[in-house]
Amino acid sequence: MAEARRKGISSGALWIAAGLALVLIFFGVRRLTREKLPVRVAESQMHDLVKTSSTNGKVEPLPQLNFEAHAPEATIVKGIYVHVGERVPKGKLLVALDDTNARARLAACMAALRAAEAGYQGVEGGGTHQELLALSSNIAKAQIDRDQAARDLDVIQKLAAKGAASPSEVAQAQVRFDIAKASLHSLQEQKTKPFAPVDLDRARSSVAEAQAACAAAAQVIAQSNVRAPFASTVYSLPVTRYGYVEPGAEVLQAADLSKLQIRAYFDEPDIGDLHLNDPVSIEWAAKPDLRFHGHIIRLPSTIMSYGTRSVGEVLVSVDDSNGVLLPNTNVTVTVITNQVHNALTVPREALHIESGRDYVYVVSGGTLHRAAVEVGAINLTVVQILSGLKEHTVVALGTTNGAPISEGVPIRIVN
Repeated sequence: MAEARRKGISSGALWIAAGLALVLIFFGVRRLTREKLPVRVAESQMHDLVKTSSTNGKVEPLPQLNFEAHAPEATIVKGIYVHVGERVPKGKLLVALDDTNARARLAACMAALRAAEAGYQGVEGGGTHQELLALSSNIAKAQIDRDQAARDLDVIQKLAAKGAASPSEVAQAQVRFDIAKASLHSLQEQKTKPFAPVDLDRARSSVAEAQAACAAAAQVIAQSNVRAPFASTVYSLPVTRYGYVEPGAEVLQAADLSKLQIRAYFDEPDIGDLHLNDPVSIEWAAKPDLRFHGHIIRLPSTIMSYGTRSVGEVLVSVDDSNGVLLPNTNVTVTVITNQVHNALTVPREALHIESGRDYVYVVSGGTLHRAAVEVGAINLTVVQILSGLKEHTVVALGTTNGAPISEGVPIRIVN
């Protein structure tokens, strides 16, 4: 009985061992025969890492070196003495507008100004020359009348004292004297204070009004004869000879095209990487073989909507336009926001993140092994590895068939 039990246990153990052997053989065969994942790989390398940010922008002249001429009033273009693209010296007559009406207004207001100035001088000096002569004559006559009235009053008073004149005659003589004295006093006051302060203010206002009218007419004449305020290049001339222009219509634009700036719009996430004086590379589709350079001179002060984007406006000074870039052209600007020299890098697609930790898959012995890494600077194509890898380490980028990669997976390297 016991012997039979021992034989049963031994037989069961053999079957279990055989089953385990079959399982091990199965997985071993499967491991040896299963298809290896086709994986693209790359080596960690030492080189300079440059991080850039690109966006669109529009070229414009510097405000202090840009000149715009506008029609001061409704008129016609009398003459055009320049063409678009021409470089002109300071003071050159560029466009002449018809200023006949303005010259007529200037002549009229000049006559009005002379009359106002004469009136003011008359008020300030006490009157015109004829008025002053007449006043002096009236004062002399009033003095004679007063003196005569005084003598008459004295005679009547003496006669009255002797009973030869009545009190009423004395009173009448007194009234005549008082009237003559008051008249003389009034004329003397008129000589010392011929006009009230309000009269002087009124005369002064008339002069100022006439001067302002003359200045306005003179300004219209000056604006009707457009001259170059500085050496510049004409880049816009939207009028034609004998053409009619509305008040305020643009007549001409000129600028120093050797000094330009670009108004660029960077997406909100990129603004934090920008700094004053960051170098900028500029590309213009019309000149694909040329590359222009500049630097940031003003950072955004606010975020604005630009189509479907949230952007910040950045001003870029162009360092080498050389008269080739033109105002109002659309360009692509690229800013170098970070640069690390002699950095250990791997392609960005080799980097994986899990639970906030960075790692790569290192190729070793035909399989993949996870390696934790510390990451530094990142640009669009590569990432800097601060620790966790050595130079020339082969890392997996991804499979060519879209299958996921994982720890311990057998692989075959493909180009």
